[in-house]
Parts: sequence; C-alpha cells; structure tokens
Amino acid sequence: MAITAAMVKELRDQTGAGMMDAKKALTETGGNMDEAVDWLRTKGLAKAAKKSGRTAAEGLVAVHVDGGNGVAVEVNSETDFVAKNAEFQEMVGKIAYAAEGVADVDALLAADLGGKSVADTLTDKIATIGENMSVRRMAKLSGDTVVSYVHNAATNGMGKIGVLVALSGGDEAIGKQIAMHIAAVNPAALSEADMDPAIVEKEKQVQMDIARESGKPEQVIEKMIMGRMKKFVAESTLLNQQFVVNPDLTVEAAAKEAGATITGFIRLEVGEGIVVEKEDFAAEVAKAAQG
Repeated sequence: MAITAAMVKELRDQTGAGMMDAKKALTETGGNMDEAVDWLRTKGLAKAAKKSGRTAAEGLVAVHVDGGNGVAVEVNSETDFVAKNAEFQEMVGKIAYAAEGVADVDALLAADLGGKSVADTLTDKIATIGENMSVRRMAKLSGDTVVSYVHNAATNGMGKIGVLVALSGGDEAIGKQIAMHIAAVNPAALSEADMDPAIVEKEKQVQMDIARESGKPEQVIEKMIMGRMKKFVAESTLLNQQFVVNPDLTVEAAAKEAGATITGFIRLEVGEGIVVEKEDFAAEVAKAAQG
C-alpha cells in the first residue's frame, strides 16, 4: 500500500511523532493507522501525544537582531519551571536563529535545525522533558536600525516579554529606552493610522453608551466623544504616549530630540491571549500523578 503524505500527517497529528517515524510506522504496518499508532507506542515514539492536549501558556520569547533585521519568536511550555530549563532555552535560541530565514510559523516548523525540522525537534523535547510545547508566534521587523529588549530575562536574548523597535536615525541608547517603554506600556499601534478600525469603533460605541447614560443632549455627547476618543488614541499609540523615561514628552518628541524617527515595533509577551482553564489543587495533583 502506498503511504501518502496525508496519511503521515494524520498519524503525526494523532501521536505527535516525527515525520520519518510516522512514515516508518505506516510502512511497517502496511498503512494500517491503528497498528501504526501501536507500533509507535511500542517504540516509545508516541509519548508526546499524551501531552498535546495540555495548555502551554508559559515559555519564552526570544529576540535576535542582525543589522537592520530583527525577529521575535514565542515558544511555549506548560510551566515556568521548564522555561528555566537550560535544555529548553538552548532549543528556543536555535529556533530564533532559524526564524531569520523564514516568513511565518509554518515555514519555521519545517525549517532545518541540525538535521531535524523544528517540528520534530519540538516533538522530541516534549517526549524527553515531559510537557507540551509549541512555537506559537513569530514576527519580523526591518529598519535602518533595529534594537531589541527583553524584559524579565531568563537568559541572554530571551525572557517573558520581547521587544523590537525600528528607527531611522538616532542610536541604540534611545532605541533601548523606547523598547523598554513598549515593554512596560504595551501600545496597541504605532500611530492612529495603524490602529485597527474595529477596535476604535468598538471603543467609540462604548463611550457613546456611557455618555448617553448621563442624559445629556446628543450635541453635547458628540463633543464629549471627540475628547474621549482623542485621549483613547493618545493612550493607545506609541508615538502619542507619554514617554516613561520623561513624561513631559511624548515618545515621538523624545525620539525627535535624539534625532530618531520610529518606523515600527514588535512586542511579544509569553502567553498573551491564551485562556488557561483553572483547576483545583486536588485535580492538579491527580493530573500530575497520571503523567
């Protein structure tokens, strides 16, 4: 029986095994999916399957800059304990370097990492370390100058929050200060023009509903909304925010004083947006005992 790529993918999805292991299992069992699962289990190659349903909301963000190009990658684990593991950190660092040459997460998972794909390397680590892991996000940034900053660093170049900021003019010192500001304040966009229209419209509707509760006339409400939305945009956009280093200046004004123009930024925070189900302590202990 011919072993197709679709069959290999199905078995990998089901077991978490590597591509070559999945193909060999199907070959050895004549394409029988159930027997191939058992074959992998007997070889100890399906360990990762037990972990794949667990929520991985911890981990690290790694940043890497090469000249005017920077990349940030989020690799997740289940616990912060694993994020502090030197073996995990070494893998994350290698994945960040591999991300330099690819465009997105799918391409990164297929990229070579010392003779194995990133996806297969993750599967191996899941089996040996014993926790679910994933490459969740990556982002790239280019500019005349790209500066990185890692907040709450676990080791060099990786931590809980990774920031890249692109500048035209200026120097690394102002770039680092701006990157630290981004880490602390978490702007939604660079400028008003870069904001998601849906987010702006939603905020406008919320403010209108709040204003109408006051019972004021519509023409008064309209003026109130203009002021509130101006404040919302100022607080949400990097260029218009008060600079944490010097609140008397906006970030844009501080950059200008240093001879710089900010052209872009990236901020990745570990676990951002992941919903983690809460368990009581007894359930957590029982789950750990089951492996």
